[in-house]
Amino acid sequence: MKRTRAIVFVISLNFIQGILHNLGHPVTPRLVTNMGVPDYMFGLFFALMAVGLVLGSPLWGTLGDRGGKAKYMALGLLVYSIGQFGFGFSNNMYWMSLFRFISGFGVSASITLMVSHIIEHSSEEKRSRFLAWHAAVFVAGSSIGYFIGGFIYESPFFNQLLNTDVIANIFLIQAVMNVGHAAVMFLLIRLDDHNATDSRRKTAIEHITDIKYLDRNLIIFLISLTFISLGAINVSKYIEVYMNHIGFGPETIGTFVFATGMVSLFANTVITPLLAMLKRDFTLMVIIQLLSAIIIFIVFRIDDFIIAIYTLFMAYVVLKAVYTPLEQHFISTFAKKGEYGQVMGVRQSFFSIGMVLGPLIGGFIYNYQKMWVFDFSAIMFIVGLILLLIIGRNMRQANQSQTHKA
Repeated sequence: MKRTRAIVFVISLNFIQGILHNLGHPVTPRLVTNMGVPDYMFGLFFALMAVGLVLGSPLWGTLGDRGGKAKYMALGLLVYSIGQFGFGFSNNMYWMSLFRFISGFGVSASITLMVSHIIEHSSEEKRSRFLAWHAAVFVAGSSIGYFIGGFIYESPFFNQLLNTDVIANIFLIQAVMNVGHAAVMFLLIRLDDHNATDSRRKTAIEHITDIKYLDRNLIIFLISLTFISLGAINVSKYIEVYMNHIGFGPETIGTFVFATGMVSLFANTVITPLLAMLKRDFTLMVIIQLLSAIIIFIVFRIDDFIIAIYTLFMAYVVLKAVYTPLEQHFISTFAKKGEYGQVMGVRQSFFSIGMVLGPLIGGFIYNYQKMWVFDFSAIMFIVGLILLLIIGRNMRQANQSQTHKA
């Protein structure tokens, strides 16, 4: 019961983090546009933050396995605050690029170590449920943070009180509040690092080099996750751009984004726990990728697009929301005690590689032929599916071999 309360507390902090880390998102396009920065920098800023995630996740994960997860989460959040403050106030696209990388590197600490803590301290039966809640509250917090960021920028009251009509001040508010969030993590979280004893015998560098000894099926799964991430990020980044292109206004797009957030919240809190009871995670992941590819290929070809995105596309939103806790749980089964941070850090790196490549490749494809970027995403889901099928074959062969030996 004590562990459950500790996990719930960490999940609650993830909800707050979702709010704080999305305050700057609705005003970032205006900030960049006001500076006259070229359009391609939008994708580059996102990609550089993802590069920070790629490099930071395994480092923070391995450090956390040595003990003191709360300390490293707080430190990472302080680095994130520096990155966000610098991004808002530098007024130079090259410095903004550097600070974007710093933000990604810093935030990777809490992203990785929160998940590894939940996995480490939850039972096998409840793990998928806790991971689903963790994902759900972040989606809810993100939606609220996005709304608040836009509201305080437009609100005359906050304009007068905090000068929030100056966009840089919103990033200042975000950075200061995030420092408070880091302090809460450091002072109030008491993580039980009972699995860290063996990990302290190794340095962080030795932990990272141990990645080469990961199970072959896990490596294939992580590569699959990269392709799936690449496809998913292109869908999420370019559907709003596409809606704007075909004539939908900001209000319609905002309503649609809010709807997807609520659907994701419902999927993670209601549907995922029910599916977890089936104990067929791998089969479900295969089915999800097949259906995702079919939906994304079809939905953008339906004549009545607004109906399509509120029906068929919402089915994809559900599938995407359900997939994350399932894949995190599957990856956790390959981790040894005391190495959950390392494995989940590697997982975040492979996921973030898709976040780096997606906008860069997607931007080129979208500029050439807008519909093709979504077809490309469907193809990425199929590639991920093929790799999952290879893993399934390997696992069946291993089980058959063990049966024959017995």
